[in-house]
Amino acid sequence: MEFHEAANFLFDLRRFALRPGTDATRSLLDHLDDPHDSLDCIQIAGSNGKGSTARMVERTLREAGLDVGLYTSPHLNDVRERIRVNGRKITESAIVEFVESVEPYVTDRAADGTSPTLFETLTALAYWEFERQSVDVAVVEVGIGGKLDATSVVDPVASAVTTVTLEHTEILGDTIEEIARDKAHVAPADRPIVTGATGDALDAVREVAGEVVTVGGGTDSDIGVEYLGREGLEGGIDLDGDDWGVETNLPLLGSHQAANAGIAATLCRQVADVDEGTLARGLRNAHWPGRFEIMGQEPLVVLDGAHNPGGVARVVETLQEFDSDDLHVVAGAMVDKDLRSIAAELEGADHVVACQPDRDRAEDEQVVATAFEDETDATVETKSDVAGAFDLALEAADAGDCVLVTGSLYAVAEARQRWIRPTIPKRADSIEAARETIEGTHVTDAGAWRMRGKAVHRLLKTRVQPRQAQYLKEELLSVGGECAISGLNDQDEEMLDVLLMGTMAQFKRLTEKLQGQPYGLASLADELRGALDIQQPETGREQPWDDGTAVMGILNITPDSFHDGGEYDAIDDAVARAEAMAEAGVDILDVGGESTRPGADVIPAEAEIDRVVPVIERLADLDAAVAVDTRKAPVARAALDAGADILNDVSGLEDPEMRLVAADYDVPVVVMHSIETPVDPDTDIDYDDVVEDCIDQLTERVLLAEKAGLDREQIIVDPGLGFGKSAAESFELLGRIEEFESLGCPILVGHSHKSMFELVGGDAGDCLDATIAGTTLAAERGADIVRVHDVPEAVRAVNVVEAADDPGRFDDEN
Repeated sequence: MEFHEAANFLFDLRRFALRPGTDATRSLLDHLDDPHDSLDCIQIAGSNGKGSTARMVERTLREAGLDVGLYTSPHLNDVRERIRVNGRKITESAIVEFVESVEPYVTDRAADGTSPTLFETLTALAYWEFERQSVDVAVVEVGIGGKLDATSVVDPVASAVTTVTLEHTEILGDTIEEIARDKAHVAPADRPIVTGATGDALDAVREVAGEVVTVGGGTDSDIGVEYLGREGLEGGIDLDGDDWGVETNLPLLGSHQAANAGIAATLCRQVADVDEGTLARGLRNAHWPGRFEIMGQEPLVVLDGAHNPGGVARVVETLQEFDSDDLHVVAGAMVDKDLRSIAAELEGADHVVACQPDRDRAEDEQVVATAFEDETDATVETKSDVAGAFDLALEAADAGDCVLVTGSLYAVAEARQRWIRPTIPKRADSIEAARETIEGTHVTDAGAWRMRGKAVHRLLKTRVQPRQAQYLKEELLSVGGECAISGLNDQDEEMLDVLLMGTMAQFKRLTEKLQGQPYGLASLADELRGALDIQQPETGREQPWDDGTAVMGILNITPDSFHDGGEYDAIDDAVARAEAMAEAGVDILDVGGESTRPGADVIPAEAEIDRVVPVIERLADLDAAVAVDTRKAPVARAALDAGADILNDVSGLEDPEMRLVAADYDVPVVVMHSIETPVDPDTDIDYDDVVEDCIDQLTERVLLAEKAGLDREQIIVDPGLGFGKSAAESFELLGRIEEFESLGCPILVGHSHKSMFELVGGDAGDCLDATIAGTTLAAERGADIVRVHDVPEAVRAVNVVEAADDPGRFDDEN
């Protein structure tokens, strides 16, 4: 079974109507030998905030060293987002394995009308995957209510009800009290339930759950919460328990998120030994796309998937923290939402563009517009698609205005594509390579066979809405190209992978035809031009890698690094080594004071500063840029103050301060894909496609740095060869390095003397010939920076590649 067949099987279960009750889920899990019985689950219910709270719990428990599963809904772009283990999406291969095991059972139940629904089946998939991955804790967001939700087949070890408002009244009841009672049934057997509910809702929770821990700003709350207001793009919070307290910042703004953080912290302390420092770091790293997510500042651009009046009211409250002028709202919603009440919460809007997300259940844009015309004094217009509506709002907004996309997570997901859509150049120089590339887009076997001969030219893989996919196919065919569409193409509600195939001239004509078209195709045209170098923006900055591959020389001021530990830990020795590398033609000196080799000890920031700062201060007069290789923001700040020019963070911005330090100093930052640092050699990670999985995971890290204020030309991506990858996977990354150009960032390759070369007969730590071969390949495949120990040899290797590309360049220099 191929992934597209497995995914189609799951999505076809949408034909079965939503129903309360756990019987179907229990029966399906029984067929799977009850994987949920062995899990320790934290269940989180609520009308608003349950997804954000679940993310905070998951991230904090991971910070405490636990293996954590996370199940949430809905997804923004990819169904695999709903099920994560240690932050990583479930693999395509796991979904295939699951569907193969349940397909006969589900088909048999469908024959007598008792098939599990999509949500019930995905819930079973989540529990199956968490048990298979042996997670320590599974954090589960309830779908609807609590008592009769599919997730409630487990007996949770801890649980919460975040807030209670009128919602799903046809299922849960007509009053706040009835809804609260239903949600309170997630209460654990031997611990108090945690809640942010107040008033009648809180009384109803107590009726069902008995013992309760209350979280909020009132004096009678068990856990005190104070929202300290906005600090840049974060919100300050102060949490106060009986014997603990935390003051930190959240990446999620608003007083409601402070309350969610209090609930999350309390849950974490119920199930694990979590100290205050771990709580602070975990909460600060709990990024949650589409929840008051700030994507730009001039104008202020905010994406928030609030879909009920209470959620929208909180968005409006949080907007008051920003000094913006006119409010432009892009509004799209589903058919079952209270549109008039949502519109009434946005009565201060000046301009509204009503639109219709590309979903079967999406409300018509004219209906949305009518609600806003009736409830606000805003200028209201309509656009059939979210991307087009977003464009209209941005065009109308001045630098001091605010553009808000809200009403549905589906609307947010479509608008968010502007920042995260993958556009991955592909190389297909043979029929076999073309067939493999087409199959990687989840095209059917027949489609791959038919189109493989047409793909031996420029290829670009991306992800679009179904109607965009059909339009792209028609237009590319009309100019002589071809477009392969994912086998998911019979699903109206999923983003689709597409593989565009054509000559450069055909792509240029395609982008011209897309300009001015609806459905977000005009914006997509600009992305295609950039991805295929049809038009290149001027960067306006000068960097060592602007004129070709830059050589970064490694200068480890450490006693225990794997290749040169202890050789340069004296200041004079380190400076002499740097001077020799500069003489050999190095472009960047990378100074590191802490080893990240497998099994290396973590050292305090103060000790690391003492190692690197005196050396950096001595390198100021050398003809090379200076980078500091560190995972710690205090070390980065001290190094920049001492004269460093670049930050190199092998943890991929795990320290929440690191991106802010880079933005404060306006310097480039290397963001590496890493599973953990230092590397645990026993870690075994499953990838569907190691290159595309790394690109997918780096996309959000790059976006974090971009939202902090950095340009993509300053954000250097490093695939992280050897970090959570096997030797074969590291070679796969090296061989396909040009695909990382899809991120729009410079690319760094760090391969020097790594154990990956044992695969080809080298010795880890002592394989100069293999390292130089890797350097040559990386430069030839498009790496902007190669990070090496052996500078003279690397400089010559890079020169060979550049001479082959442009022989006249060296004639001119000589």
